[in-house]
Amino acid sequence: MSRYRRARTDGGTFFFTVALARRDQYLLVEYIDRLRFSYQTVAQTQPFSTIAICVLPDHLHAIWQLPEQDEDFSTRWARIKTGFSRGSPVAPDRSQSKISKREKGIWQRRFWEHQIRDEEGLRRHIDYIHYNPIKHGLVTQLRDWPYSSFHKLVHSGDLPEDWAGSSDDGSFGERV
Repeated sequence: MSRYRRARTDGGTFFFTVALARRDQYLLVEYIDRLRFSYQTVAQTQPFSTIAICVLPDHLHAIWQLPEQDEDFSTRWARIKTGFSRGSPVAPDRSQSKISKREKGIWQRRFWEHQIRDEEGLRRHIDYIHYNPIKHGLVTQLRDWPYSSFHKLVHSGDLPEDWAGSSDDGSFGERV
């Protein structure tokens, strides 16, 4: 059995990538209400702050700030994934391992996390998260992607509505 080393820091700030098992599916946006419900339910029972998030068809990126005296992001992600999977059909191509562990085969088992250590790292990761719909060719203007905390930053005046949408050189653009 593989042993994964996870960063463990009480009250830490972490960047996450969580993906579907099949990257050709659009389940996360097709069933966005189910994902939102699961996410909010977990956040209410095991609180954390979402600094930034972007949901794409087959994966999502998020930055969380955990409460002081709490390092357990793994249980939160497991519960979010389980809540989303409830009510979903079983994937027809599940491996024997997933069958024996009673997994529906919707999610990749693991997720990727990275601890944010400073303000510059936080800014770069927030920009990366928000730029993802353009990177994946889903939109040409971020304002057109509805499943992103980008809109909250525009509403608060921290980013202009056209941030990252008009550059031909792949740069993100200027922050306000």
